[in-house]
Amino acid sequence: MDNLKDRVTIYQVAQAAGVSLATVSRVINKQGNVTEATRTRVEETIKRLGYKPSGLAQALATNRTTNIGVVIPSANYVYIANMLNGVSEVAKEKGFVLTLFTTGRSREDALAMIEKVIVSHVDGAIIFDDELDEEDVEKINSYSCPTIVINKKIVGERTGCVNFSYGAVLEKLIKDYYAKGGENEMTFIHVHNSGRLLGHCERRFIAAHQEINKEYHIMNVDDSYARTYTDFTQYFAIHKKGYFIAYRDSIAAAIQNAATDSGLRVPEDIEVVSLVGTKYANIVRPSITSMQLDWQEVGKRSMYMLIDLIKRELEEKSYKFDARLVERNSTKH
Repeated sequence: MDNLKDRVTIYQVAQAAGVSLATVSRVINKQGNVTEATRTRVEETIKRLGYKPSGLAQALATNRTTNIGVVIPSANYVYIANMLNGVSEVAKEKGFVLTLFTTGRSREDALAMIEKVIVSHVDGAIIFDDELDEEDVEKINSYSCPTIVINKKIVGERTGCVNFSYGAVLEKLIKDYYAKGGENEMTFIHVHNSGRLLGHCERRFIAAHQEINKEYHIMNVDDSYARTYTDFTQYFAIHKKGYFIAYRDSIAAAIQNAATDSGLRVPEDIEVVSLVGTKYANIVRPSITSMQLDWQEVGKRSMYMLIDLIKRELEEKSYKFDARLVERNSTKH
């Protein structure tokens, strides 16, 4: 630790270069009213002393924080982490920093995060939270904060959106299954407080079954591998057949592990599909049939759109990703 140099300050740069603090600030922020000779002397002094300008000081001088607020319900899910990786990759490439605002599972908590976004004076925001609606986004916009909303179609002067479709893929899966002679009745796994995406898929699941006049079931579970495993261990003590549509890979894995530990075969007796598939769908055994979407690309696209929106150069303010079905070993083909 004794070898670490003390951080050089702007005061030391000014003193060494024989100029005022204001002059150093103008050179750092590339502002006028500085002669070429003085600018060169200050820049050489900065290089010689190893001075690193404060990001906050530059923000105050240029009225630009280069800061993006990202609002998400949780960073624990793999797909959200992948989305954040995409956002972060573009932010790093373009010189932005990120401030993460993590909400809970209530509208009140989400609104509290919106207030924090506003008082943080970020340059723009990316919002991925099902509890927030168009009115809440407009509140951010009223403070001149350009916003990209994920998973909700909102478009305005300072607002764009990135959406994705799982429902159409799910509906096709259901109709194709029965058209090819599938015999298992399907059960949709409803996870408490799961948000808009799962709600949309559940409605499409019901509508597809009603259209082809097939029986179906809805089962409620907690968003927990351990609890779902326990619930289905009890369920499979009675029921020996079924086709289950789960929200995420961990819930799907809990179902098929409970099935195999109960002496049932996957996919001969029990078939399982994960809606929001991640890399784990291909790691577990049997591997899980899932609906895949490149969440890192969702993050990248959101960040690129936001940067263009900040510069008022975004022409297409709505973008849609389509999920695709990847058949693996948890279903019959």
